Amino acid sequence: MNNMSAIQKIKKNYQLYLLLLPGFILLIVFKYVPMYGVLMAFQDYSFTKGVLGSHWVGLEYFRRFFNSYQFWDQIKNTISLSVYQLILTFPLPIVLALMLNQLTKERTKKFIQTVLYAPYFISTVVLVGMMYVVLSPSSGIVNKIIVALGGKTVFFLADPGWFSHLYVFSSVWQGTGWAAVIYIAALSSIDPQLHEAAIMDGASKFKRILCIDLPSILPVIVIQLILALGNLMNVGFEKALLLQTNLNLDKSEIIQTYVYKVGVLQGQYGYSAAVGLFNAVINVILLITVNQIVKRHSETSLW
Repeated sequence: MNNMSAIQKIKKNYQLYLLLLPGFILLIVFKYVPMYGVLMAFQDYSFTKGVLGSHWVGLEYFRRFFNSYQFWDQIKNTISLSVYQLILTFPLPIVLALMLNQLTKERTKKFIQTVLYAPYFISTVVLVGMMYVVLSPSSGIVNKIIVALGGKTVFFLADPGWFSHLYVFSSVWQGTGWAAVIYIAALSSIDPQLHEAAIMDGASKFKRILCIDLPSILPVIVIQLILALGNLMNVGFEKALLLQTNLNLDKSEIIQTYVYKVGVLQGQYGYSAAVGLFNAVINVILLITVNQIVKRHSETSLW
């Protein structure tokens, strides 16, 4: 009876399922079908033999990565950069959304939103190119200002100490406005009568933010935090590679750039697949762990 009931529901709402079908097919083709390539992490992969015909090496590549002198440096660089980015890029969109929600003039609000959203649509290559121009030691405006104020020229892109700051603050500038969209949407669904009642009771704007706005969007914040922590080991590969130089390599070499170098540039496909699989497993463990912790202490969770 349950199976018949499910079939009847599908027949009744077949239009909705047809709309869902293209996205479902894309998900299967581009996300699940390529998973057979995980086998490369356990093989001495060869293009001519393919995944099914390549020689099986088991956990050899994992042992090789764990025993490499770069292992702990890459783990440290990846985690420190991810945590630094999370600390800044996660709360700022929430603050921005709360501030924009307090604007009463609709034209002003839309103008500010457009200005803040615009950097998101700049490609990573263009963004890094802008950083090279602005931070150039010879002609960059930042160094010209520093020299004019009596300071010395700073080689930002060559100094390992500046790499993480440049990476994270450029991400803040580029992504904060766009990341605030989901919180602005959540704030727009709050019943205006709650604010009207709070105003009648003499609540200030700050009090209304604390007692109405924040509790209302808390489930969205929790879900976003779980996803962010579950994606902690995935640092933006393109920007890290483009900002990387031989002089800042000590801080800029992360797992993603290492996988690119050994996999694409050196052709060690099995080894790079093993490193990538290790990174993915850590992310899955983090996602499940954080979700379970949140589930125990609140009613909001991914599952």
